[in-house]
Amino acid sequence: MLELIDVNIYYGAIHALKGINLKVNEGEIVTLIGANGAGKTTTLKTISGVLKPKSGKVIFKGEEIHKLNAEKLVSLGISHVPEGRKVFMNMSVMENLEMGAYSRNDKTEIKKDYEKIFETFPRLLERKNQKAGTLSGGEQQMLAIGRALMARPKLLLLDEPSMGLAPIIVKQIFSIIKDINKTGTTILLIEQNATMALQVANRAYVIQNGNIQIEGNAH
Repeated sequence: MLELIDVNIYYGAIHALKGINLKVNEGEIVTLIGANGAGKTTTLKTISGVLKPKSGKVIFKGEEIHKLNAEKLVSLGISHVPEGRKVFMNMSVMENLEMGAYSRNDKTEIKKDYEKIFETFPRLLERKNQKAGTLSGGEQQMLAIGRALMARPKLLLLDEPSMGLAPIIVKQIFSIIKDINKTGTTILLIEQNATMALQVANRAYVIQNGNIQIEGNAH
């Protein structure tokens, strides 16, 4: 479904990604693990169109996408849950979910998807009229994932979903990630919590200093 071929990213003079090669097959959960500053978030931003590679290719479902803008990539089926959640704090839970569906106009199906999100995340239903800024960290993470799912992605990019969350909430989030994958959504997961990531992933890559160091089965 997704392939990165010899991708190089620079921040000014800093060579952040050094010839990255990575594959994600349809239906998989693939995890990319590594220390802070290794290039994990840069990799996801490159896939979702936030960053443009200096060289190399990003291919999604057979199409080169590295020159397309982020909005176009959402319509192709790529959703990105960023590090730190980045929900719209002054908007309600419902308004945040509506933003996730901005590229769609199939109202009946959108309504069904709201119901699915609230079934997956009952706490969001209880708080649907609350401002996102009043939610706990775990609830904000649920909202960020729910917002991304409203675009009906074929590929879901998750950046550090466990960051700053209590262990019991982390377990819940990872259980939900597995459930999302079972419905047919392919997932590329970035995590510092390697133990949890390897428990849910089919395959794993280890990145260090902008290079893929290890590739293999996660189990």
